[in-house]
Amino acid sequence: MIDVQGSVQAAGYHSAAAVVAGAQVADPVFHGGAGLTADKCVYTASLSKQITAACAALLVRQGRLDTDDVLAQWMPELPPWSRTVRVRHLIHHTSGLPQGVHIDDVLRNDAVRTTDSVVRALVRRDQLDRTPGTAYEYCNAGYVCLAVVVSRAAGQPLPEFAQQHVFERLGMNSTRYWTGPAPHPPGATPLDPNHPAPLSLGDGGVWSTARDLLRWNRSLLVDHLGISEILHTPGHLEDGTPLDYAWGVVVGSYRGHRLYRHSGGWPGVTTQLVSIPGKDASLVVVALDDDSDRSTLLANIMIYTLLTS
Repeated sequence: MIDVQGSVQAAGYHSAAAVVAGAQVADPVFHGGAGLTADKCVYTASLSKQITAACAALLVRQGRLDTDDVLAQWMPELPPWSRTVRVRHLIHHTSGLPQGVHIDDVLRNDAVRTTDSVVRALVRRDQLDRTPGTAYEYCNAGYVCLAVVVSRAAGQPLPEFAQQHVFERLGMNSTRYWTGPAPHPPGATPLDPNHPAPLSLGDGGVWSTARDLLRWNRSLLVDHLGISEILHTPGHLEDGTPLDYAWGVVVGSYRGHRLYRHSGGWPGVTTQLVSIPGKDASLVVVALDDDSDRSTLLANIMIYTLLTS
């Protein structure tokens, strides 16, 4: 079994650090620093994209959504450019919508980033940044749109659909999408009041625990929801160029082993989630700091230890 505590120390986290790391091969093993445990609810940031993508995959499997659907079919309020964007472009970050964290640049006077404020900002845009399907650009706005598409295809709000079809089925009892109005769910670890978590859904919005995140990873390894093959299938550009980004999952390899991973970050929190199907293993890191390099290092140390022991 992997030495989680040794990995935490090797990554430079000391006893006063608020960090929890976990690994599961047979039974889950956790090590936490001061002030953070495996059962403490935290903001997962972009790890939320996996849940949003999973909800979309469930609807695809049910025949209620098609990845070739144009965005305008589900969001007719958007400008004409939405007729050129397909659902698969949203999933794989090839939509041409405003990239990365720069979504905040188009929000204008909306002080709080909510799903509605992002949609209003997109309605004001007369063109895309690039032609859909021609380039990969990590895009939070695309996953906000995907959340809206999921809600409309499901006929119910995304938080309700995820609760019913994902969280309850997997026993993720401490996990939820949070839409406010309070900045965080009751009992959750608050972030810096000057940098509260955004209330937009899809790109973020999920609050969870390290224990629940391992439970989520485990469910994908055993295909509990019947969508693992979909979620782990990378996308491609329109010219056929393959991508390493699947459905909220980055697909890679190390020492001959396939890796599925994603990270998340917001001021005051960094997260890492990794699964290694060849080892039947899952890894999670949650740290209450801004040092994404160190949380990545910790995840990489655990990966290396697991694959070389």
